[in-house]
Amino acid sequence: MYLEHLSLTDFRSYAQVDLKLGPGVTVLVGSNGIGKTNLMEAIGYLSTLGSHRVSSDGPLLRFGTDRAMIRGRLVRGDQATIVELEINAGRANRGRINRGNPVRARDILGICQSVLFAPEDLALVKGDPSNRRRFLDELLVSLMPVHAATRSDYDRVLKQRNALLKSARSGKFTSAHEATLEVWDQHMARAGAQLLHARLQIVERLRPHLARAYAELTDGTKIADVAYRSTLEGVLDDDGGQELELQGATADGATEDLSSVSIEELASRYMRSFAAARRKELERGISMVGPHRDELVLSLGGAPAKGYASHGETWSMCLGLRLASYYVMLDDAMTGGSAPILILDDVFAELDVQRRRKLAGIVASAEQVLVTAAVDADIPEELAGRRVRVVPGGIDGEG
Repeated sequence: MYLEHLSLTDFRSYAQVDLKLGPGVTVLVGSNGIGKTNLMEAIGYLSTLGSHRVSSDGPLLRFGTDRAMIRGRLVRGDQATIVELEINAGRANRGRINRGNPVRARDILGICQSVLFAPEDLALVKGDPSNRRRFLDELLVSLMPVHAATRSDYDRVLKQRNALLKSARSGKFTSAHEATLEVWDQHMARAGAQLLHARLQIVERLRPHLARAYAELTDGTKIADVAYRSTLEGVLDDDGGQELELQGATADGATEDLSSVSIEELASRYMRSFAAARRKELERGISMVGPHRDELVLSLGGAPAKGYASHGETWSMCLGLRLASYYVMLDDAMTGGSAPILILDDVFAELDVQRRRKLAGIVASAEQVLVTAAVDADIPEELAGRRVRVVPGGIDGEG
């Protein structure tokens, strides 16, 4: 699959811009701050309904406007699909497929698939657990868009349950609230079990590809690994440390492999864990057990990547995670999915010469690779391809 045409209206710095693309390598060159990343961000948003730079939609709208439009024409084999996304201020975003009737934004998920590399990816290793959970959920939804609803359902239940717990902390908690909380416990257990089960399956698919990708990017002397740590194994603090042991730990301190546990059993375990954590939850006014507090643990040579990896190793781990997700999506493409668009947004300026060449050699054969750079010298020879000059407010054409 490749993106043939991208059109933006009132998105970020662009009142209107049209970009013609094609398969193979395209490099967008222009000074820093001129809008190259805005173009790549729009493609990423069309894929995931989220930005890699900001957590809300407000900054995506050109200043003074209340609506932005992203339009893309995607080609897969001999079939073309036009997908449009309307980003609105103060109301729900809407999508449109092949000029049809408006649909929910999440109904367009899966049409445009991409993997985006960016300097912000350092947060995958150095940042808090929410960055790693988001990475996992975006990959999950890219592969199986139905799980956008799974995550949405869980977030809705979590919000309601937290509201009840906050009532308890403020002294307004009654026996009626307790009965209502038990009902939300059941809803949250079911939704949480579905989300946890899906995440665990994705981690199992990701692990071998991460080891492979990290080895390709480095000299291979250290093995990269990833593991999922669930609050079913104990309540975690904000940095992934354990506060309260619940269940899942064996006598020797090891944790049970939850990947083979059924959704029904996971839901049952959540109910027991909610009961065990009830006192602490009522004291703090927050839900302390569930996928929203889980951790994706990254390790390098057996040691935690966070806090132990060097700067170069951290970059390689971040790149390895993105490459691993690309490989997982390629596996999916072999069974009827689409090969994703690879986007490298201002990445090469952050890498040494050796990592530049290795990364370029790995991605050069992808169906479509989009690269941004401030100067041509940042681009390795392995990524020779079409050059597009980005100028203030638009595109100047091929360089």
